[in-house]
Amino acid sequence: MVDNTSGLISHIQRYSTRDGPGIRTTVFLTNCNLRCLWCANPEAMLPGQKVFYDKSKCKACGLCPRGHETKGLEAATGSTRTLEMVEICPYGAYEPSGFFMSPKELYGRLIRDKAFYEKSGGGVTFSGGEPFLQPEFVLKVTRLLKDASIHVALDTAGLWDFEIGQPLLSEANLVLYDIKAWDETQHRRCTNVSNAVILKNAGRISNINKAMIIRLPIVPGLNDDFSDIEQRLVFAKSLGKAVERVDILKYHNLGEGKYNMLGMEYPLANTGSCDDRLVERIFNMGQTMGLKMAVEGL
Repeated sequence: MVDNTSGLISHIQRYSTRDGPGIRTTVFLTNCNLRCLWCANPEAMLPGQKVFYDKSKCKACGLCPRGHETKGLEAATGSTRTLEMVEICPYGAYEPSGFFMSPKELYGRLIRDKAFYEKSGGGVTFSGGEPFLQPEFVLKVTRLLKDASIHVALDTAGLWDFEIGQPLLSEANLVLYDIKAWDETQHRRCTNVSNAVILKNAGRISNINKAMIIRLPIVPGLNDDFSDIEQRLVFAKSLGKAVERVDILKYHNLGEGKYNMLGMEYPLANTGSCDDRLVERIFNMGQTMGLKMAVEGL
């Protein structure tokens, strides 16, 4: 029987150490149903294949529809920005982002690093975007990986139908789960969606005793109100033994260049770095609650 399932992948990052235990390969899937203002992967957040435009490589050769220096960015961000531009430009100013793979094709690429996974206690992490928006594809790859005794983690924002996602959950070893804000109004301001389903799904995952790492993004001026962060920690504690650790994710602006290359405005331009005293306070409060805490960049 021919398997026609394919997945749209933004990019694949090998030798990752931030997306679960050990050395991992992180598969960033395309499309997300949140619109987090701080998202560092806009090419994975938005649906469909993309084309990056690097203006510094443009030689104003005139081969693209509006190919001269003063109109280069306009050409790249308008209706003429298509995958065809990648082939037209002789200087590599246009770079594709996003490609389709079958489950067996992706598995074949991931299995190459099995020795690294085994030696380090690592594995594969599906991230995004949102892996639960391509559940059939991710499930098929996960089953192939599990048959090869490879650890699988799912990095999710939590906004999906639990019944649809349950088969994938049952196969995964670990869930990395973002709690971006406790207050619903604040959550909507940060992500454009309610957190009601997200909080409910977190509780349901803990009820089936699936191992979780709760992740708390901290972004200055958006979700760094300490009382809200305290409520997020209390919620993490309420999930019980399923929570192996709570990660504090400090904001960074490393994705800003991607927005520029996609012709998008970066929503958080001029946003400062996290207050280290606040991060320390969060860390200490979590430890006081009996939570295992860690700190890393977003």
